[in-house]
Order: sequence, then structure tokens, then C-alpha cells
Amino acid sequence: MKAWVDKDGCIACELCTNICPEVFRMGDDDLAEAYVDTVPEEAEDAAREAADSCPVSVIHIEE
Repeated sequence: MKAWVDKDGCIACELCTNICPEVFRMGDDDLAEAYVDTVPEEAEDAAREAADSCPVSVIHIEE
């Protein structure tokens, strides 16, 4: 599974980083980013929850 953030729409609410810090962090530009190439298996549910919870729907998951 892979995850990525469309930074053009990110509002820097940090919700994804709170839900799934194993995959998401705030970048140097103060916007969220996925910092792993592949989502660890134990973090897959949290990554999906982060994507579903994103208020601007800019987190994308590829199974």
C-alpha cells in the first residue's frame, strides 16, 4: 500500500499526523506529507483512517 498527499489542497490541520504518525508528518513547507515509500502493514488501518478523516480529501491511498 502507498499513500500520498496532494499538497496543493492541504490545509495543514495535522489530523493525519495525529492519526498515523508512522506514515504522515509535516514537511519543511508546513504541509502534510507521506514520508514512507510503502505503508507498514501494521499502519495500514491508521493510514486509511487518516485518508478518510482528511477534511479536504487530499490524502490518497493506493492498495
